[in-house]
Amino acid sequence: MLKPVDNAPGEIAGEQSEPTGSADEVRKDYFIQRDGYQFAGTHLIIDLFGASHLDNLERMERALRDAVEASDATLLHIHLHHFTPNGGISGVAVLAESHISVHTWPERDFAAFDVFMCGAARPEQSIAVLEQAFEPRQLKVKELQRGRVDVDG
Repeated sequence: MLKPVDNAPGEIAGEQSEPTGSADEVRKDYFIQRDGYQFAGTHLIIDLFGASHLDNLERMERALRDAVEASDATLLHIHLHHFTPNGGISGVAVLAESHISVHTWPERDFAAFDVFMCGAARPEQSIAVLEQAFEPRQLKVKELQRGRVDVDG
């Protein structure tokens, strides 16, 4: 479920955040087990070519929030930086399940997103959101299973 954050676009959410949960809670294992393997999470490397709106800070924040919600992840903080004079954006949405990071080069119509999520989150659901928000002519996705090991060993 999406948890809203009150920071404005481009605003620093704070240097540190308090731990979530309580000290007496039982630790949970968020590794994913599938097809005879277990792994920490799914890491999608998403490249957008011929994309639009890559210098629009408000659109970027909305796209990140929508991608988090579509992925059934939990948003903790968003931090975005808008560069001048080219207008590129770099930033991260910090999630309870990991993160979504972005770097854009509007002068090249290119954006690089990393979507890394563990647990029950569905990072693949973020792809359509990013595609709709930035309208690329071409989209490439590479999927990695981070920390992947055989279940038996």
